Amino acid sequence: MSPELKWLRLLDLSAYVIFAVIAYTRWHNDLHHWIGAAISVPDFFLWMLARHQLGDSFAVRAQAKKLVTHGLYSRIRNPIYIFGALAFVGEFLALGWYIGSAIFVLMNLTQYLRVRREEKVLSEAFGDEYRTYKASTWF
Repeated sequence: MSPELKWLRLLDLSAYVIFAVIAYTRWHNDLHHWIGAAISVPDFFLWMLARHQLGDSFAVRAQAKKLVTHGLYSRIRNPIYIFGALAFVGEFLALGWYIGSAIFVLMNLTQYLRVRREEKVLSEAFGDEYRTYKASTWF
């Protein structure tokens, strides 16, 4: 993997860690912190697991390097998007940034456009194998 991709791969992780540290330093034993942590912590680990399982198939732009269908990818086509977004939403909820959470969710709907591009590239590269995989998984 090129140094550029390694750097980009760490960009969202770094942002998450910054929000996690802010949430931790402002921790109060109240409901919104507990709900936020309950959402964020498990989703963070699932996000990192999905990134690990994707391996060298990670790309900033849609590419068809290899069709990953094991682990989390055996049930969900885009676990990085789902669990990454939920991890951030959990942090925002813990911080009490409810409007920020809503805006973040709306902004992440644009990921759907990225998913569509990726699906087109994968469908063109892997044909029926990808279409069969897509039919047996969620998002």
